[in-house]
Amino acid sequence: MSVREGLLSLLEEGPSYGFQLKTRFEAATGGTWPLNVGQVYTTLDRLERDGLVTMDESDGQKLYRLTDAGRDELQTWWEEVPGDDPPPRDVLLIKLLLALPFGRDHALDVLSRQRTALVQVLQARRRAAAESASDPAHAFAAGLVADAVMMRTEADLRWLDRCEARIAAATAAELLGTPPDAGPGTDPHPSADPSAPRSTSRRTRAARTRRNRT
Repeated sequence: MSVREGLLSLLEEGPSYGFQLKTRFEAATGGTWPLNVGQVYTTLDRLERDGLVTMDESDGQKLYRLTDAGRDELQTWWEEVPGDDPPPRDVLLIKLLLALPFGRDHALDVLSRQRTALVQVLQARRRAAAESASDPAHAFAAGLVADAVMMRTEADLRWLDRCEARIAAATAAELLGTPPDAGPGTDPHPSADPSAPRSTSRRTRAARTRRNRT
């Protein structure tokens, strides 16, 4: 989702001014997506350029309305489902993968530090969720946001537990990504058999031909 789709969905509820859209967008996203007014108006200008909204100006204020094309665009977005795209690069995953070649102890130490940090994050998010629940204006949206971030953090913690078990049970070769029969210093791309006859280069053959002619 981008700010573009968010503003279209808000305008489907009715005409609105730019600053109103900013306030409504932040409330609708549970306070997790703050916007500045400049970003809102820049996006609205692009939507107007694309024929998705219209703008009426009166007394220096700009009132925006959704067009039929804007409704079609929004409906297409509502119906879209996540594609089977490669997952985004996960910092936690990449960090753990890069720790593996340094040995089991180092990888487990990195894992332990990440787990401690995630537990602290989870506790902080639970406290924030309890505080936001006291604000009736944003309680429902904030609750959905809190559920999402806490469940993702809990999933990361479960994944770290699984990684710890797999790393503890892995062999040194598995941690290094080395084939079982490959010893240290093994060339993964061996050269040709030294006992095989060497092919004669084109330059050598040409020199022999000249000598034979003389």
